[in-house]
Amino acid sequence: MGRHIRRMGSKAWLAAGFGVWLVAIGGVRATVIEADDLGPPKEKSTTAQNPPQAGYVGEDTCLVCHSDAGEGYFGSVHHVAADLRTPAGRQGCESCHGPGEAHVSDPMDESVRPRAFSKLPPSEVNEACTSCHNRGEHALWDGSQHEARDVSCTSCHSVHAAQSEATLLKAVNQRELCASCHRDKISKLDRSGHMPVREGKIECTTCHNVHGATNVRLLRKGDSIQELCTSCHAEKRGPFLWEHAPTRDGCVTCHDPHGSSNERMLVAKPPILCQRCHIHTRHPSTIYDASVIDSARVYARSCVTCHSAIHGSNHPSGARFIR
Repeated sequence: MGRHIRRMGSKAWLAAGFGVWLVAIGGVRATVIEADDLGPPKEKSTTAQNPPQAGYVGEDTCLVCHSDAGEGYFGSVHHVAADLRTPAGRQGCESCHGPGEAHVSDPMDESVRPRAFSKLPPSEVNEACTSCHNRGEHALWDGSQHEARDVSCTSCHSVHAAQSEATLLKAVNQRELCASCHRDKISKLDRSGHMPVREGKIECTTCHNVHGATNVRLLRKGDSIQELCTSCHAEKRGPFLWEHAPTRDGCVTCHDPHGSSNERMLVAKPPILCQRCHIHTRHPSTIYDASVIDSARVYARSCVTCHSAIHGSNHPSGARFIR
């Protein structure tokens, strides 16, 4: 038999390989035919995929009466049934509002109504929302300034009547929403020197994590105001050979971070700003001392005309922040 195999020529081997190829092609064609008989693939359902459990009636039953609530719900991030982390991927409306079987059986019985978030205390609203939203941006919500002041998730967000395209805000944008409480901060954005929020270049959440932070004033980065500011203004960070004391105290010693009527968002005009600390210097303590009104200090850049490296200097001649 071995001699017979060795005697097979190249033509015989080619014929055998061709036969194996025909058998393989036939198997593939059969598989394709069977798949075609199944029809087009079914689209994923947009409603809750889990069957109702005991006490639950399902999303479709809720929407028979509460169709107005469904208008904002459909198309939102909560109504993505393919994602099992969403309400639609679990029990639909009842994922948040609780089982509704008893309510459907007796709609007039107030004691068995599903929970209405508009009537719940903030602590219960937050407990319901943070049962899912408890990581990432929301990880530090417990104990945050907003949570401690009884701000609830529904104070800013609306599942059924959101006004913004993103994050389900109850206002058109972050600026309008934050203005409902922080009117004093938002009004500063209308001043000549301001953060570019009104131009749409940044938002309130560019600097603040409104859901909680380890920094002061819900600041997003660092452990101090200075660390947040220098995350963008790196040239002001240092360390410097000659360090200006106010830079250690924090940027807000001289600057108003939301806006000011002075250039560079300074809290006061120079030289008055500088003379809050430098009241006994070789220069006159005020611009009116010694019957002299020094135009170089009243106009132009005032003190920083000469002391240009005011945040700090690494130059050997920079002890006076001259350069």
